[in-house]
Amino acid sequence: MNLILQSLDADRSAIDRIASLADATAEDISSGGRHAWRCADVAYSASLKALIEAACYGARIDCAWLPATPQPGAKLADFKLLAMDMDSTLITIECIDEIADMQGLKPQVAAITEAAMRGELEFNESLTRRVALLKGLEASALQRVYDERLQLSPGAQTMLAAVKAAGIKTLLVSGGFTFFTDRMKDALGLDYAHSNVLEIVDGKLTGKVVGGIVNAEEKKNTVARVCAELNIAASQAIVMGDGANDLAMMSIAGLSVAFRAKPVVREKASVALNFVGLDGILPILA
Repeated sequence: MNLILQSLDADRSAIDRIASLADATAEDISSGGRHAWRCADVAYSASLKALIEAACYGARIDCAWLPATPQPGAKLADFKLLAMDMDSTLITIECIDEIADMQGLKPQVAAITEAAMRGELEFNESLTRRVALLKGLEASALQRVYDERLQLSPGAQTMLAAVKAAGIKTLLVSGGFTFFTDRMKDALGLDYAHSNVLEIVDGKLTGKVVGGIVNAEEKKNTVARVCAELNIAASQAIVMGDGANDLAMMSIAGLSVAFRAKPVVREKASVALNFVGLDGILPILA
């Protein structure tokens, strides 16, 4: 197996320490401002993987294991769809938490959000409870969150540029809200977006969502539906997420990417990017 190491800085001594654990030499493959190294032909084992991953996490280095010989799904060009969660994945915030902050209710809502993302609370229940707390809020608060607080995650623009250059379609599928996903779709030139609709009456939030909830199952179904529309297999999709409600859609992907994710998601993803930006998938799929 090949071991790909990435870091936000170019601390070669830390990289060499990790490489020595794998009894390998780290070849610098940095490009485009991304610091990356390849350890070729590592004698992979589950115990070595656990040792390397623990050492990398402690040193704030990301690692990924790849087949030493080329095979389908090893290159960016092998994929046809990139599906992304929005909150805490494509963007740095949880929109509903920031909306709640306008009501002075951020701690209460954020606690429910965290429990849901860790998989401790069923998503439909968590969303219903959180949205109910927003009842009576002026709808103009949504625009304030978009204008004042919403930021792309590091590396998002670079990743999207590379993905588009490779001819890959893009899908934003979120348990968040259309107010934000529709604007992100337009601003970033994404191909598809799907999320929940907040009910607004007389300029105020009612504390309800309109229609069905975009939960884990609906996220998975959306990825499958877009794949069918594009006439591609789900194995030709890259799916990125951070929370437990992303696991279902990640499970059908050819490559699943956990971005600064909860432990349960990191454990099950093909690749975990804990420290570098979203463009960390580029050296892995180079």
